[in-house]
Amino acid sequence: MRIDWWTLALQAINALVLIWLLARFLFRPVAGIIAERQKAARALIADAEAAKLVAIQERDRAAEQTQQLVAAHGEAMQAVAVEAAAQKQALLSAAQADADAVRAAAQGEAAGARAEQDKLASERASRLAVDIAAKLLDRLPDSVRVSGFIDGLAEGIAQLPESARAGLWGDGAVPTIAAPRALSAQEQQQCRTMLATSLKREVPVNFEVDSQLIAGLELRSPHAVVRNSLGAELVRIKEALLDDSHAAR
Repeated sequence: MRIDWWTLALQAINALVLIWLLARFLFRPVAGIIAERQKAARALIADAEAAKLVAIQERDRAAEQTQQLVAAHGEAMQAVAVEAAAQKQALLSAAQADADAVRAAAQGEAAGARAEQDKLASERASRLAVDIAAKLLDRLPDSVRVSGFIDGLAEGIAQLPESARAGLWGDGAVPTIAAPRALSAQEQQQCRTMLATSLKREVPVNFEVDSQLIAGLELRSPHAVVRNSLGAELVRIKEALLDDSHAAR
């Protein structure tokens, strides 16, 4: 193996230059920064120790002043306690009087509430009775929901004043006959015949379904309504029962 002394010498010179550069531009600045940081840290520690000492002194002085205040105000606190006990007794007496007054007022209100509850129970019973009747009537077969009510509707129309009957078709209006179900062609013709007989002339009329009628017919116009249905009767019964419950009060 042959050693090239010139190459070795150049490598040694490069290493020395590199070490000098690192020492000049890296190690010294870093060492300076570390020294500055250590100096600042020691200054902060010294300041903290001084602040801690001042805080301890302030704490001791505050504790001493607190003890002095407690000792000086001991008698005042006793006087305040006596006064507080007297005020407590006065408040208890006033609260007892208020409670008695509230109890008496509550008894009066309870009597009124019982009366109101009785009234509401009566109204609920009336509505329930009408609702039960409506549900029972709603089970009627379709065959009897319309038959027998056409003549009753004719009677209702006949009871109208002449001006009211004429007004049913006034201003070009076409009244509607409402039924609880769709009318057959024969039933519609029976209704038209009934109207022609009652009014002594042929008149146009529409038909519609209103399940609220339960059974029966109604002639509806913008100017008047002729009712002949169980639904209308149940509404009148409900209103009468509610009026009776109101009058009973």
